[in-house]
Amino acid sequence: MELPKISVKIISSFFGAGYLPFIPGTFGSLAGLFIFYFIGDSPFVYTLSVFILMAAGFMSCAAAERVFKKKDAGCIVIDEVCGMLLSLAFLPYYNLRVLFAGFIVFRILDSLKPYPAGRLQGLEGSLGVMVDDIVAALYTNIILQAALRLASF
Repeated sequence: MELPKISVKIISSFFGAGYLPFIPGTFGSLAGLFIFYFIGDSPFVYTLSVFILMAAGFMSCAAAERVFKKKDAGCIVIDEVCGMLLSLAFLPYYNLRVLFAGFIVFRILDSLKPYPAGRLQGLEGSLGVMVDDIVAALYTNIILQAALRLASF
């Protein structure tokens, strides 16, 4: 079952954030950071939100590529929203320095696409759009978790 075009555009652009005139991926990441800031203190709401957004991303991204007639079009930012949320898993939501560091590290890793993210981006459909950001998010989370533990010594 194919989602209606308007639904695909709304979901994949995360309510229009992807249509901002420059650096749409950064705005998608900021949207994820914003969401985390407000729900990060509730593990249940956070987990549910991540699952819902990930499902929405996987359901809409392949259709979005067909609608926009481009592989991983710039206006598709649901992957950055999900990646940012995953980057901050199990981190203190109240620590603005950690949130800022998470944002910066995620944006750098999402841009550089360290192995295997670059390869995974070449996959077809939703997998190719979503999985490279998931890898960048996992790397970001590992870096932040290590930094927090080293800083606590």
